[in-house]
Amino acid sequence: MSGKGAGLLQSVERAMRVLDHIAASAGPVAARDVAASLGLTLPTTYHLLTTLVTGGYLVHLPEEKAYALGHRVDDLARGLRRQIAVPPEVRRVAAVVHQQAQAAAYYAALRDAEMIVAHVEECPSHPRIQPLDVGFHQAPHATAFGKLMLAVLSPDERSAVLDHTGIPPVTASTVTDRAVLFRQLRQVQGTGLAVEVDEFQAGLSCMAAPVTDAAGRFVGAVAISMPTSRLRSDRWTAERAVRLGAVRATRVVALTAAARSGRVAPGP
Repeated sequence: MSGKGAGLLQSVERAMRVLDHIAASAGPVAARDVAASLGLTLPTTYHLLTTLVTGGYLVHLPEEKAYALGHRVDDLARGLRRQIAVPPEVRRVAAVVHQQAQAAAYYAALRDAEMIVAHVEECPSHPRIQPLDVGFHQAPHATAFGKLMLAVLSPDERSAVLDHTGIPPVTASTVTDRAVLFRQLRQVQGTGLAVEVDEFQAGLSCMAAPVTDAAGRFVGAVAISMPTSRLRSDRWTAERAVRLGAVRATRVVALTAAARSGRVAPGP
């Protein structure tokens, strides 16, 4: 690779770091703070900020002498939602799981070694875990659908994911020891079900079952979340709803793929 090409890639990587840093901040961020936090020179930081402002990804707030997210970020978020939108049949499966389990229900899709929440079914009586909205993809070691993904990855792929994401404590109950986590994943492989108890949010637990395509490849998960006390008292009702939901979603995935290829007519 030429030096010029490497420089262009480095600029893109730096710009993404700047964007991520400002997105993670509570409010507008001054250029000097961006430079100090990311270890960049001030001239380089101003060049990156100006480029991002020109593209609409950031806005400059002169009165505050700081930078904040721009409208293009919202455009990207809407684009992501369109691209990960699930078929109506999968939404109906999630609605049935929500009703049967009396719990918030989720469909998470596998995208390039990430599990991303693609659909949520909730109600005032059974709300979702707040961070688990459409687009959520963090902390695979601490979520039930994340543990499912880690369980089906090869050892090398699993290590690569964990090297990238880390295994930080999300709550006091989060498993942060790789050996313990790997024992959990072996259990997931054996049972075909992932459960996390208080690992992502204290007092709440999640359960997930795998969804596969027609070739048997893991493509997503049906999951629920509920208070830990209810998971313990209604474990088997919840598990039955999740497992049946995953079976139904697997059938939908196969039929949808067949319909797109023209082999069968799409279902109602």
